[in-house]
Amino acid sequence: MDPKWIGLQMRTPTQRALLQWCTTIAAARTYLGTQQIRYNLDGDLIFSVAKDQHICVWFAHNGERLGTYHGHVGAIWTVDVDPTSTMIASGSADNTIRLWDVKSGRCLKVWEFPTAVKRVEFNEDGTLLLGVTEKRMGYLSNIVVLPIDPDVDAAQTDERLLTIVCDESKATVAGWSALNKYIIAGHEDGSISQYDAKTGDLLDNVPIHELNQPIFDLQWSTDRTYCITACKDKTAKLVSARDLTVLKNYPADTPLNSATITPKKDFVILGGGQAAMDVTTTAARQGKFEARFYHKIFEDEIGRVRGHFGPLNTVAADPTGKSYASGGEDGYVRVHHFDKGYYDFMYEVERERANRIN
Repeated sequence: MDPKWIGLQMRTPTQRALLQWCTTIAAARTYLGTQQIRYNLDGDLIFSVAKDQHICVWFAHNGERLGTYHGHVGAIWTVDVDPTSTMIASGSADNTIRLWDVKSGRCLKVWEFPTAVKRVEFNEDGTLLLGVTEKRMGYLSNIVVLPIDPDVDAAQTDERLLTIVCDESKATVAGWSALNKYIIAGHEDGSISQYDAKTGDLLDNVPIHELNQPIFDLQWSTDRTYCITACKDKTAKLVSARDLTVLKNYPADTPLNSATITPKKDFVILGGGQAAMDVTTTAARQGKFEARFYHKIFEDEIGRVRGHFGPLNTVAADPTGKSYASGGEDGYVRVHHFDKGYYDFMYEVERERANRIN
């Protein structure tokens, strides 16, 4: 392990054990600011997008680049991979959503919109694709739902099953809850909304963050019954998909761009930092360009991992629990693998409970 990349902010020697088992195994560069990272369901591939108009796919175990997908003519803001790792979808500043064959790199379908696409996400079985469009040039932000044929050789339809118009505050992120029951969206005004995924009806809207502080990320638990939001107001919140109740709150000392929930262990990882436009005047330590680990239940910050020299735009956890990856405005994708000590780490109360059960 190279201690150069590890920064520990600990309260006790017990907590200090956690991030001593987090090893940076790769730092791959996309040359322009990385916007989003996604693992596939098996955790062996990482997909990343940046402002350089190319989608990259990397091996998760060593960070080696497997290939690229070419076709967009604008910065790419978002990417997602279906549950079978057969297809990926991407959204771009060229006002399109594109569907790709993972294996061959072939573009299967292009859907055009009047404004940029800021978010895409497949549902649990990969038969529906959600997209979030930008509010610009007189057009309101929309959440659109597209049907997907899982056969890569089939002709995809232009039909849109659903269009939700966000006329009060534009949607910045959105995703599918468990069993495709709800669409949960985060907004520019700091609120979160719950929509009926079949009809598009607005069921609830709750202002969970400070007013007019945009939500930049929304990621799901493994079972999609709750999600975590990352906001410019320097907080991340764990939110129930059923009734939008705030379950946990994770305060930070810098604006947050991304947050993810780790499987296997009860941790969340937050990423952010000083705004990109101010980075050239700030040292890395002052810019707070670290990935921050919090205990999901107790809400304590238990460690930080350094390495980026620009704000973190995206963090993602391996669905198998073996690693996490971060992407920054510096253009790097950093992959970190967890060793045995990470899995052994527990709070005293957790250890006592485990001993009682055993």
